[in-house]
Amino acid sequence: MKKIIVLVIVALTTLSSTFALDLYEYKVFYKLNNEKTFNSLTRFLNTNNEQDDQLKYVFELTEKKIKIALENESDEAAEKAMWFNLGNAKYILTPEQYKNYLIVINMSVNGKDDIYFAEK
Repeated sequence: MKKIIVLVIVALTTLSSTFALDLYEYKVFYKLNNEKTFNSLTRFLNTNNEQDDQLKYVFELTEKKIKIALENESDEAAEKAMWFNLGNAKYILTPEQYKNYLIVINMSVNGKDDIYFAEK
């Protein structure tokens, strides 16, 4: 019985860690505020001026949150910053734009187009 419980715990731990990002993979959110990156992203997403302004503000706040998380080496703070970014982006963008945004983020982190972020 103990072996089964240990196996279940190991399986759950392995499963949860496969969906978690390494602390430094959150830097993709930190780099969204870079002018060239931002301009390329907004062109790709085909955003309007109002969306650009709102995204710029969200990306600035995200950059600050990620910087603090990296300085403190806090996975929890980095994950909260990620969800802050994704939640606000979903509010600002159309469903199609948000889908493309998730693809860009995932390709930047994973190098493939598997979508791991939930569409909360």
